[in-house]
Amino acid sequence: MLQRWTAGRFLRLPRFARFDLTPEALNKRIPQRRLLSTTKSPNAELAPLRKQLKDAARADRTARHAGVKATCTSKAETLSQWELTVGIEIHAQLNTSVKLFSYASAEYNEHPNASSWPFDLAVPGSQPLFQPAVLVPALRAALALKCQIQSRSKFDRKHYFYHDQPAGYQITQFYEPFAKDGRLVLTPQDGLGHKDDDTIEVGIKQIQLEQDTARTQEQDEHTSLIDFNRSGHALIEIISLPHLHSPEAAAAYVRKVQSILHAVDATTTGMELGGLRADVNVSVRRTDDRSARHSYSGVTGLGQRTEIKNLSSFKAVEDAVRAERDRQISVLEAGGVVEGETRGWSLSSPGITRRLRGKEGEVDYRYMPDPDISPLYIDESLVTHFQRTLPPVPEQLLDMLCTTYGLTIDDSRALLSLDDGTRLLYYQDVVSRLYTDTAQPRPSVQAANWVLHELGALLTTASTVWSPDLVDAQQMADLIVLQRENKITGPSAKRLLRILFDGDKSSVAEIVRREDLLFISMTNEEYDELAARVIGEHQAEADAVRQGGKRSSGKLKFLLGQMMRHGGRNRVQAQKAEEVLQSKLKPNDV
Repeated sequence: MLQRWTAGRFLRLPRFARFDLTPEALNKRIPQRRLLSTTKSPNAELAPLRKQLKDAARADRTARHAGVKATCTSKAETLSQWELTVGIEIHAQLNTSVKLFSYASAEYNEHPNASSWPFDLAVPGSQPLFQPAVLVPALRAALALKCQIQSRSKFDRKHYFYHDQPAGYQITQFYEPFAKDGRLVLTPQDGLGHKDDDTIEVGIKQIQLEQDTARTQEQDEHTSLIDFNRSGHALIEIISLPHLHSPEAAAAYVRKVQSILHAVDATTTGMELGGLRADVNVSVRRTDDRSARHSYSGVTGLGQRTEIKNLSSFKAVEDAVRAERDRQISVLEAGGVVEGETRGWSLSSPGITRRLRGKEGEVDYRYMPDPDISPLYIDESLVTHFQRTLPPVPEQLLDMLCTTYGLTIDDSRALLSLDDGTRLLYYQDVVSRLYTDTAQPRPSVQAANWVLHELGALLTTASTVWSPDLVDAQQMADLIVLQRENKITGPSAKRLLRILFDGDKSSVAEIVRREDLLFISMTNEEYDELAARVIGEHQAEADAVRQGGKRSSGKLKFLLGQMMRHGGRNRVQAQKAEEVLQSKLKPNDV
């Protein structure tokens, strides 16, 4: 009954319905701040809670930064005295058709609560039913990140109370995750900062399966709308060791993890569409401080860390780490103490992190084994199968494109990054169609120019979204073969591509015949006669070419253009025409 009632509709809940957020209760919880007044003026309305919290946060920031300007010299000099340490927790939605513990569809549904089963809504009496299909993308992700797959893992309950988690707990794998001890290597090609080492090996402590929460949409100041379509979706949480020491390295790490997950088909969307979110843990200590006693993920000697939640872009990761680093340094330089807390980041307040709540620990979450879910056993033969069939990761693809296909590193990176990898698949399809004779080398570099640059220019001009159906792969291959065999000129090839791009599905041969694009080569005598005619009509430009200097290259191009224009349609080959001109315009020619 409950599912029928909620399907296609939002659950309308008063905001903070599960919390006592009266001024008295908040002041009891945060006595040192005294954020809210417990008295109300009879002549003035009490300010809304959100406004009071914002005002208190603003006052708190002002107080913390008050003495910093007088004590700090230049920013660069200050930063050199501090060491930044960052650890990152990445939450990624797995590419599955069902949820983690129910048969409900994990596909996107625009109707609120239409993809929710009783367990997703925490209906009393409903039980979790583990869906083995979620292991496929999870194992791919863990193996691509060089993790050790555990033969036995268990699920735990992580308790917290919020309206997007109606059961009062989230099911995760805190104590015995399914994957441990991974690693990821970052290089300057991944976007490291200029002060980072040439390579950084980031340890991955563990990867755990867990539930996603419901989606909250704030309707107004007093009401939140809850959509449980996302609730129960299978996530992996990738927990890194604190091996990162710059904002640029933190963003590079998240970017590379996302590219690896996408390459092995573990996820369908990235940060741009909300399929991947990052929490960053930030701490600083003086470079000469050997007395720091805090630890994180087994690494000791660190400063007090804070956690910044739910970062949804690479730029947000980099900017939030930089802002929190500067804030902590300012606090410590002013003689203050960094508090262990959870902080937020908002694009509406760039450069500033804000306090959300005190930092929860293992005790606060009251982790306990889930009594309703049996341990998860993964057979070694299954792991071996996925290792053998794992798709190539971006580093392997980059190496393949540079060595096997002979592309430049810039073109290789472009093919890897454009259109979620579909442009790369299209390019490989085009190359595979160019020649079937293994003794004949495939013109892979020429194909990259047409797929990336010529076709890319048309996409930009037309403001069209990329699709492999815009120009059929066989049509593109036929076009490249015609130009490579000098059966059409470069301008004719571009004109042909434009016709194909505009939707003509005829064969390339038919279009060439219909549009009269076939190249009929001139004889050597005809080239000589045409070059002599153009030189005779443009003596000043010809003399400039003979004399050399800065202007000679431009004048030569002008004369070449005249040959192309006067030589007749589809008859002049640019390379041949340039060779004839250069031979006639040698410095000793008269």
